[in-house]
Amino acid sequence: MSARQRRRRWLMALAALVAGGAGLTALFTGVLDRAENASVDARFEVRGAQKPSKDVVVVAVDDRTLLGLKSSWPLPRADQARFVDELRRYDPKLIAYDVQLTEASKDPEADEALYEAVSRARPVVLATTSVLPGGKTTIFGGDEVVRDAGAFPGNGFFPVASGGVIRRLPFSTLGLDSFAVVAARAAREGLKPERDAFRDGGAWIDFAGGNRTVPRYEWLDVLRGRVPRDALKDKIVVVGVTADTEQDIHPTSARGNDFMPGAELQANAIATVLGDVPLRGVPRWLEVALVLALALLAPLAMLRLRVTRTLALSLAALALYLVLTQLAFDSGEILPVAAPVLGLVVGAAGASTVEYVTEVRERRRLRGVFARFVPGPVVDAVVAQADEESGLAGVELEATVLFSDLRGFTTFAEHQSAATVIEVLNAYLSEMSDALLEAGGTIVAYMGDGIMAVFGAPVPDETHADRALAAARDMTGARLERFNAWLRERGLTEDGFRMGVGLNSGSVMSGTVGSAQRMEYTTVGDTTNVAARLEGMTKAIGTSILLSETTHDLLSDAGELRDVGEVEVRGRAAPMRVWSN
Repeated sequence: MSARQRRRRWLMALAALVAGGAGLTALFTGVLDRAENASVDARFEVRGAQKPSKDVVVVAVDDRTLLGLKSSWPLPRADQARFVDELRRYDPKLIAYDVQLTEASKDPEADEALYEAVSRARPVVLATTSVLPGGKTTIFGGDEVVRDAGAFPGNGFFPVASGGVIRRLPFSTLGLDSFAVVAARAAREGLKPERDAFRDGGAWIDFAGGNRTVPRYEWLDVLRGRVPRDALKDKIVVVGVTADTEQDIHPTSARGNDFMPGAELQANAIATVLGDVPLRGVPRWLEVALVLALALLAPLAMLRLRVTRTLALSLAALALYLVLTQLAFDSGEILPVAAPVLGLVVGAAGASTVEYVTEVRERRRLRGVFARFVPGPVVDAVVAQADEESGLAGVELEATVLFSDLRGFTTFAEHQSAATVIEVLNAYLSEMSDALLEAGGTIVAYMGDGIMAVFGAPVPDETHADRALAAARDMTGARLERFNAWLRERGLTEDGFRMGVGLNSGSVMSGTVGSAQRMEYTTVGDTTNVAARLEGMTKAIGTSILLSETTHDLLSDAGELRDVGEVEVRGRAAPMRVWSN
C-alpha cells in the first residue's frame, strides 16, 4: 500500500470518527430534539388517521351547549351535578371528568350536589393541574373526600415539547399519576402500565388522528337524553370543554400539528395507556448502532467507490432508512431519525471532502508531472484520463516519435565549467522544448542534450506526423540559429552547433511508469527504437532530419523532402526507406 493510500485511509477514518461523534453527540445531548420531534410528526402524517379506540368517547362542552344553557364556562356546579347524574344513567364504564374542581364555588349546596353526583356515578376520575407536595390535591377539599366519593384524582398536565406541541404523556408529575394513567387503570381491572414505557420524557401518545377523530357527543344532548344509550354504555367517557371561547386547544403530533381540545387529547392519552403504549422507542444500543451504521457508510464506501457512486449510495441509504423508520413506526417502534441522518450527512460530506482534497492533490501532482512535457491545452485532457492510483493507464496509439541530439556538445562541455554547461544546456533545452510544445508534442525525456518527444500521444491526434516534422524543422532552423547566436554573444563558440533529428511513425505503448513517489510518462516499442536509430544516422548521411517511410506516408505535404533510399537500420532485418529534409 502506497503512502498516499495510507494517508487517504487515515483521513477516511477521521471522517468516519467525526461523523459518528456528531451523530452520537446529537443522540445523547438532545440537540436535535426539535428535528426528531418533527420527524415523528411527519410519520403520524404519513401513517394517516387510524380507527379510534372503541372504548373511549368524548362528551364536550362546546359553544352550542353554552348557548343552549344560556351560560358560560365554568357552568354552575348544580348544572354539572345534573349532568353527571344524567350521564350515569347511560351506564358508562368510567367517567373521566377533565374539569378543574380544586376550589369551592360560591354555592356550597351546589358543591355538595356535585360531590354527591360524583359519588353516585363511581368510578370517576377527576383531573387537576394544581398539585400539592407529595402528590396531594384539593379536589372537593382534599383527597380523603375524593376517596370517600369513590373517585380518583389524576394530574391533567402534559409536557410541552418544541414548538409548543404536545406529543408525550408522563406517568406521573409532582407525585400524582397522570389523568390518563389513572383513568385507564380504573377502567380496566388489573391493568399495570409499565413505567419503562414512560421513560425519556414520557410515553408517546398514539394519536388516532386529528381533531374529532375520537367519537364526540355534546354535553347538552347528553343532558337532554338525545344521545343513543349504546354510544356511551360501557365506555370511558371523557368530559371536557371544547368551546372555542375557552381556548383549551393544543397543537399535537396528529395531522400536521392539528390543534386538539384538551378533552380529546386526554381521550387519545387514555387509549394509549389502554393499548399498552403501542408506540415505543427502541433500546439505546440499537439507536447507537443505527447512528454508527449510517455515519460509517460513506467513508467505508468511498474506499471502494467513486464520489458520485458513494453519494448515490448515501442517498439511497437515506431513502431506505426513512422508509424503514416509517414501516417501524407503523408497527409501533420509533427509530431515531435526526441523529442517524446527521451522521450520514456528516459522513458523506467528510468522505467527499477527503476524496476531493486527495483527488485535487493527486490531480495537481499529475499536472505537475505532465505539465513539464505536455502542451498546456492537452494537460487537462491528460489529467482527466489519468487513474488516481497508477497515473495514465497504458494504451496503444498511432504516433510519431522524435529523437534529437546536439552534435558536439559533449566535446564542448569538457572544456567548460559546470555552471556554464548547465546554463548552456538549459538555454538549449528551453528553446527546443518551446518548439516541441508549440507544435503539439509531448516531451517524454531529456537525456543530457538529447530530447525524446512524441506526437499523437497521450492524446490521439491524426496530424501527428505533420506536427512532428514542423517541430523538427523549427528546431533545426530558427530555434537552432537563435541558440547559436546566443552562444556567440557570450563568446562560447564561433561555429555554433548542429543538430540531428530522427522521426518515425507507428504503434507505441503510451503510459506512465514508476512508483507513487516518482512517476514519469513514456512511450515504448519498436517505433521508438527506430526513431532513435534514425537520429543516430543523420550525421553519417549528412542531414539534420531523417524520417522513416511510415512518417513520410502520413504527411499531408511531403513535396520538399529528399528520398535518401533504403538504408540498413541496426536492429531491423530488412532495409528501411528514409527521407531527409
